[in-house]
Amino acid sequence: MIEEKLQYRNIRPTAMRILVLKQLLDSDSAMSLSDLEESLENADKATLYRTLKKFEENQLIHSIDDGSGSLKYAPCNENCNCETNDQHVHFHCESCQKTYCITNIGIPNLNLPKGFIPSSANMVFKGNCSSCS
Repeated sequence: MIEEKLQYRNIRPTAMRILVLKQLLDSDSAMSLSDLEESLENADKATLYRTLKKFEENQLIHSIDDGSGSLKYAPCNENCNCETNDQHVHFHCESCQKTYCITNIGIPNLNLPKGFIPSSANMVFKGNCSSCS
């Protein structure tokens, strides 16, 4: 299944790519480069970074700027093309520091002034998650 997900996005399945994707899919929240480094002890930072960039370029994962100072990464939905209408809300827990994808709530379309053309949007709610509240 993991190898098929990689191949579907035109990514050659290597041992490291399979491990990274499995870790992201198994996690209940988005993960940072440091989180992946801790959980995959035999992986070096440069390899992990290149893997994440490849996954993001091929629309297998998306990055989240939750205001914590480091990007977090989470798997995209199967039919995601990483276009503005595919983007969803995120929630950053200020207690446990986890960031969650809230995929059933999309980012609303806003009528921006003439000449403003968005390429992406980021909406992060902050507070306490259901485990911490």
